[in-house]
Amino acid sequence: MPRKRPRKFQKSGVPVFVETKKKSELTVVTKAKELCSYIMTVTQKSPKQFRFTFVTRLQNLALDVIERIYRANEEHLVTGATRRIEFQRTALTDLKLLAYIAELAMTQGCLLPKQFEEIAKLATDCQHLLGAWINSDKKRMPQPHRGGEPAPW
Repeated sequence: MPRKRPRKFQKSGVPVFVETKKKSELTVVTKAKELCSYIMTVTQKSPKQFRFTFVTRLQNLALDVIERIYRANEEHLVTGATRRIEFQRTALTDLKLLAYIAELAMTQGCLLPKQFEEIAKLATDCQHLLGAWINSDKKRMPQPHRGGEPAPW
């Protein structure tokens, strides 16, 4: 989700936030932040009985996805290719797990069906963007020399 900063103030003195997007931020990062923000908002209103099961797991997975995307982006494509693909694949697995836990949370009454649909949509968008990033890296990756180890994927 794009960064927010106050631009004007309401009559009550409360700032009105306007969204701004960082120029260099990857689309997958923006979408993952949107997913995380939505999960944090929705789970605040979840029943107390689910707070230490579904709520904690959903929130932690959403934060883990963002962390792994950032870590993957920091790895150099040539020198850190193996670690980069590990972070990307782990983020992809976390997104799939997050979608499943959200579905289970809906069936148990922790999330409303509309909330689950939005989480599933955002998670699917992140999965597609992450998959496209992985494929792009595969094409840009230098080919190993003939006697060397195969590519990490």
